[in-house]
Amino acid sequence: MALTNSQYYAIMRDYERTRLKNHDIQAARYEEVCKKLPEFRSLDESISMLSVQYGKRLLGGDAGALASLKEELEILRSSKQSLLVSAGFPEDYLEPVYTCPDCKDTGYIGNQKCHCFRKAVIRLLYDQSNMKEFPSDASFDHFKLDFYSNSQYDKTTGRSARAMMEDTLDICRRFIDNFGRDFQNLFFYGSVGVGKTFLSTCIAREIMEREYSVVYFSAPQLFNILAQNKFEKDNTDARNMADYIYNCDLLIIDDLGSEYTNAFIAAQFFTCINERLIHRKSTIISTNLSLESIADLYTERAFSRITSSYALLKIIGDDIRIRKKLEQREEH
Repeated sequence: MALTNSQYYAIMRDYERTRLKNHDIQAARYEEVCKKLPEFRSLDESISMLSVQYGKRLLGGDAGALASLKEELEILRSSKQSLLVSAGFPEDYLEPVYTCPDCKDTGYIGNQKCHCFRKAVIRLLYDQSNMKEFPSDASFDHFKLDFYSNSQYDKTTGRSARAMMEDTLDICRRFIDNFGRDFQNLFFYGSVGVGKTFLSTCIAREIMEREYSVVYFSAPQLFNILAQNKFEKDNTDARNMADYIYNCDLLIIDDLGSEYTNAFIAAQFFTCINERLIHRKSTIISTNLSLESIADLYTERAFSRITSSYALLKIIGDDIRIRKKLEQREEH
């Protein structure tokens, strides 16, 4: 999903505000210098008057006026620089101020987007992802396989928690590496506290670093917005957010089943995942529910879409949050 017009203009408005702020800094520095060195302003006035005088001579056909102007201007500018340094100011104190010297706060170097523009895009996508509440350590760099035991086994497959998570991590990394080329969806299910939300957040951050749009919602938040969009026709915010839910590059629905489920919610859930499948927009769903419960709560149609179009990734293990608290107690 490329930047929408509103997103692009929001970034460009930030650049404009940056340029104005830096212009004010430069103007304040000039006034500071002139206050300390009144003769500095006089030299600038002399440069202006000189330029006008020689301009008239050039218009009058004086062929030597340009060379004379350059020579006199160089003398005046040299005097200004000497005066500035002698008063203890840095040589470049009155040069234009730029937050990004490479693009001069325009966002572009020639016709190419500057590296700072890419950072602005990522920052904007992150702000709009609804993920500000998550801790900064929710990344693959801090993902610990040690929380998943080799001696705890899944009753259905007979595989250990560690082996299952190793396979899950491989699938997640392929999902990230192929994002934008191969259409994929992920469905994490397992008991409370085994790392489903943490894993979804890790993926989200990686995808946003690649400049794709991500929206994260807990299931109750998601269905609340879809309900507002359905029943509150004048709610512009809900309409805009619903459009973003359907069209963002990656939608994350966390903790499916924690909402109050009824026929309306089930219908909205099916519509949401079905529309995103039709338009090949990736979705990650996490839930504490079993696959059987999904079919009971959200209709066979929704269950069919999930089982046929999502990588079903079961996660087993102990509640990591409890284990972390116990480890912290032992350390103290």
